Amino acid sequence: MNSVYLSHNNIISAYGFDSAAAVSSIKNEVSGLSLVDDSKILPNPFYSSLIPQGSLSEAFEKLNPKEAYTRLEQILLVSLADTIKKSGIELSDRVGLIVSTTKGNIDVLEDDSPFDEERAYLNELGKKIENFFGFKNEAIVLSNACVSGVLALAVAKRFIHQKRYDHVFVVAGDLVSKFILTGFNSFQALSETPCRPYCKTRAGINIGEVGCSVLVTADNTNLVDESVRIIGEASCNDANHISGPSRTGEGLYRSIVSAMNQAEIEADAIDYISAHGTATNYNDEMEAIAFNRANLQHTPLNSLKGYFGHTLGASGLLETIIGMYSLHSNTLFASLGFQELGVSKPLHIIKKTTAKESSIFLKTASGFGGCNTAAIFQKVNS
Repeated sequence: MNSVYLSHNNIISAYGFDSAAAVSSIKNEVSGLSLVDDSKILPNPFYSSLIPQGSLSEAFEKLNPKEAYTRLEQILLVSLADTIKKSGIELSDRVGLIVSTTKGNIDVLEDDSPFDEERAYLNELGKKIENFFGFKNEAIVLSNACVSGVLALAVAKRFIHQKRYDHVFVVAGDLVSKFILTGFNSFQALSETPCRPYCKTRAGINIGEVGCSVLVTADNTNLVDESVRIIGEASCNDANHISGPSRTGEGLYRSIVSAMNQAEIEADAIDYISAHGTATNYNDEMEAIAFNRANLQHTPLNSLKGYFGHTLGASGLLETIIGMYSLHSNTLFASLGFQELGVSKPLHIIKKTTAKESSIFLKTASGFGGCNTAAIFQKVNS
């Protein structure tokens, strides 16, 4: 079967408005989380990574918009505009668009929003992105909780293998909003300090926001240095609980094994794992069990949540892009905030950013509703 690649990419985050800014900060173990005191969103101060509104407005105005767009739409448009421009690809009928998000324009339902409530419909978000750039095909909006970003890459790969498209642009984003924060707060899942995935003293999750985009393509003549192949992917729903993961890690374990089978590799071929790692008790424990069942307990592993917080439907794509740069630079990035193992099974947590020759990494994600996705990526020159 023909290879499918991830190529041109962009990350808009608290670090800046390109992927390089985020990668540089992560390499230096600098967190994007800061204490936010905004009682309109949450009564108590909370840690988060936020995209500066002034910088966003300035970047968006350069796109010469002809109408008003929501904050999330602006984030997605600015990111995707950069990726499309760098790719040089003409938006023909052979080019697809996938928009990945968990809650989309949920903020338009707040009382002070200037936008109609219909803007909260996910198909409306897809149309705005599609029409802005003039895509010839209808946008596909993929919203499957926190696996959405990784799953979007898997779907893009399948479309290309099915000959439906030659190229697919995937763009992902979610906002830090009152709806999201109060929801996680109701679960008593928000941490009052920067999150510490897999750590014995972890106290919960931080929520962050990003916009990111990538070109998924069958064309190997227009690749960037950090490009990777998607060599395996799989999804499985453990059907355990609306918000609680399987205690045996069943869905994640099956996803990982299926992805490895598709890639035709064994566990020892994986150089590192970019894990979900939300820093909640049940998620981190479930992942530890699943990784051990898949014989990956000795594989170097990190969670990037200590840098960005949990960016929901964007997290999987964001963390895959960071993984591309990790492979390219042969650098394992530290799992920020980790101090002492706090799960019942052994894991090889990356404590300090280290050089390591690497060619294959595994990206995993798990989400509400029992969804789990695993994808395996290989350095192009391997």
